[in-house]
Amino acid sequence: MTNLPEPRYLPAGESALVVEFGDTIDPKIHDRVLALDAAVNVAKWEGVTETVPTYRSLMIHFDPRRLTTEALADALAGLDYASAPPRTRQRRWRIPACYDPPHGEDIAEVEALLGLPRARITGLHQGARYRVYMYGFAPGFTFLGGLARELTIPRRAAPRAPVPPGSLLIAGGQALIASCAMPTGWYGIGRTPVKMFDPRRERVFLAGIGDEMCFERIDPATFDAMSTAADAGEFCARHEYLDEN
Repeated sequence: MTNLPEPRYLPAGESALVVEFGDTIDPKIHDRVLALDAAVNVAKWEGVTETVPTYRSLMIHFDPRRLTTEALADALAGLDYASAPPRTRQRRWRIPACYDPPHGEDIAEVEALLGLPRARITGLHQGARYRVYMYGFAPGFTFLGGLARELTIPRRAAPRAPVPPGSLLIAGGQALIASCAMPTGWYGIGRTPVKMFDPRRERVFLAGIGDEMCFERIDPATFDAMSTAADAGEFCARHEYLDEN
């Protein structure tokens, strides 16, 4: 982590501080975010209540009655986190994905906009290996990096009608798994039966930040069977630990 810009400390109201490491989607930047996240959680500073990693920054929430922004920034500046171990063991998730009708409602639009055939679009999406960068926008919305450049497409000028839960979305050079039905400016090219967020489970969020993810194609009948199993509380996704490879 040498020869990288110094982080910026940005107050976010009276009870949060954002530590910003860059302005791009970059694994090296994200590695710094995760290293700081791990180190802050190991430090267990009095007054820190939550950390929220994103693509390029870490938001640290704190109790202003027990900790000030200035004191937290000073503590962070003196924290050695360059070699901090990951907060959790990282996994590679294999997520089932169906690109066949009735799923992938927007794929015809994507074909027209990118000038690519459907098989190329789904093949590129399925063939990539992604990093889980963050959860955001709504509980369980899983933001991924690693989308093939050929699938770079701008967001819609106006949001479309709600996509169903589990939709596999692309826009702005990013990929996303939607956890709930919601209007979106992104394009749906497939769907997974996996519930990335399920408050009934002990592991409420399926994947950890920094985990890897890839998609494995399934047909509509398998999607329906897995959806039933997921509704009953099953993960319906396989994983292995990266340090075992």
